[in-house]
Amino acid sequence: MYVCSCFGVTEAQVLRHAGDGACTPRQIASACKAGTDCGSCVRRIQAILGRGACKTAVTRLESVEPVSLEEAA
Repeated sequence: MYVCSCFGVTEAQVLRHAGDGACTPRQIASACKAGTDCGSCVRRIQAILGRGACKTAVTRLESVEPVSLEEAA
């Protein structure tokens, strides 16, 4: 389903950008231009992000393997 008719951006594309770390409508706009023309899709983008589409920084950090100082040197 299209989220942004002006640029033909789909919900799947927004979800993909959110999965890549775009956590705000502005970051989504930077990634794919959605929300930068008429603006009518911004609320839909906010709703998609509000449904947990965005990986939070905590989730990303939890997926990183800890490294000891000896290994880093």
